[in-house]
Amino acid sequence: MIEFVSPTLDYALLAPILIVLGGAVLGVLIEAFAPRKSRASSQLFITLATLVLSQVASLIRVRDRSSSAAAMESVTFDGAGMLIQGSILLISIIAVFLLADQENFTALAAALPGSDEERASLQQDLRVTEIYPLTLFAVAGMMLFPVATDLITLFVALEVLSLPLYLLAGLSRRRRLMSQEAALKYFLLGAFASAFFLMGIAYLYGYSSSVTFAGIHSAVIGGSGNDIYLLLGIAFISIGLLFKVGAVPFHAWSPDVYQGAPTAVTALMAAATKVAAFGAMLRIFYVSFAEAYWQWRPAIIAIALITMVFGSLVAIAQRDIKRMLAYSSIAHAGFLLSGVVALSKSGLESSIFYLFAYGIATVGAFGIVTLVRDSAGEVTDLNRWSGLGKRSPWVATAFAGFLLAFAGIPLTSGFIGKFSIFSAAYESGSTAILITGVLSSAIAAFFYIRVIVLMFFKDPVEDGTSVVIPSIYTQITITVSALATFALGIYPTPLINFIQSSATFLR
Repeated sequence: MIEFVSPTLDYALLAPILIVLGGAVLGVLIEAFAPRKSRASSQLFITLATLVLSQVASLIRVRDRSSSAAAMESVTFDGAGMLIQGSILLISIIAVFLLADQENFTALAAALPGSDEERASLQQDLRVTEIYPLTLFAVAGMMLFPVATDLITLFVALEVLSLPLYLLAGLSRRRRLMSQEAALKYFLLGAFASAFFLMGIAYLYGYSSSVTFAGIHSAVIGGSGNDIYLLLGIAFISIGLLFKVGAVPFHAWSPDVYQGAPTAVTALMAAATKVAAFGAMLRIFYVSFAEAYWQWRPAIIAIALITMVFGSLVAIAQRDIKRMLAYSSIAHAGFLLSGVVALSKSGLESSIFYLFAYGIATVGAFGIVTLVRDSAGEVTDLNRWSGLGKRSPWVATAFAGFLLAFAGIPLTSGFIGKFSIFSAAYESGSTAILITGVLSSAIAAFFYIRVIVLMFFKDPVEDGTSVVIPSIYTQITITVSALATFALGIYPTPLINFIQSSATFLR
């Protein structure tokens, strides 16, 4: 007879995740019982309060504490996990301010595009406030993803973060059909990636007779398992993770979803999801597969090289600002894979810094995109951004700052991030990544600077495009993102020192 053993949970260590989940449940209750007029303000307050409280709990929790037994060894809290969770929370907080601008979202999610029901909902000025609990559920999944240390928990976290994002991607106020197409495409391709991920779990269990990272690591060291199972397990697990980070050849969803989703959702997706996915990838490759690097390192190096070059080259041909940023994110996924390949402490540290710096700049850049509009909504055609610097110099300057950070220009956070991650790759012996990364960065600089030239050195086009006065929420997002981008480029030492003293994986 099987004896039931009650689970032992360390609620203090789990508090940040539980707080976010609690806030999400509270948001659902508000949707069910609160009057419609009070929902938007209540949901925004609860969402921000939840994320800030979770961040505070995270900071209190990390004081000299690390444990792999917080939830029956299914999650591990260590320095690296704490840093990645903190990054996700900070990026989510500034992204929520973008979500607060309800003008970006449909009035009634269930209405057919162009239907009488949708027109009536617009006339009544209805607001979709379900976005807040959905966002909190997604953030909770993102926080669990990089600290999960068994494959079942990792899969649950993957679905918890993914399902709300599939829904959020289809809620754009304008270009409704494109938005719904993006959501459906994201869901279908995400389902395929999840299936591959499950196949990987099955093969790794067959190899090690364990679903924990520590058990798989022990099996790799022992060398008693079937290496074919290990190779297939790593390959299928990698497909699921590479899909989430948008690496080639699993990137096909990125441009369409980035373009079709509400821009505020795109910002959250492009920044926080990438941090969570790379956090999980770093943990599983550094903890479970480190001693089997000969099985996966050549493939990941090849994917990193192709992703850098492909993203940088294809971005040149884009005439839509959101698609250009999507291909830019693909190139950055290639740069970030350098940290996985490095398989060293400096690789881990530089990856965490890069993820945080890139995430902050990405949210700010998409915040700018929400401001350039005409009567039909956001204007994403690059030609219509011509002369933006003369019409709205502050907005154009902020956007130029974010583009320079993406390009890795000195005095921005992007320069420190790229320098550190390429240095780590070089120290690990990956000279090809160093050379390709630098060349790809030079190619990428071309299309970033092309946009800057378009904004500041071209005459404005009289086509009805205007820069709307940003709401206080959007102002906060852009201001915080811009200040952080330049502060991390000018004086990154405190953050680098903090990362160096904390970034370790507990096995």
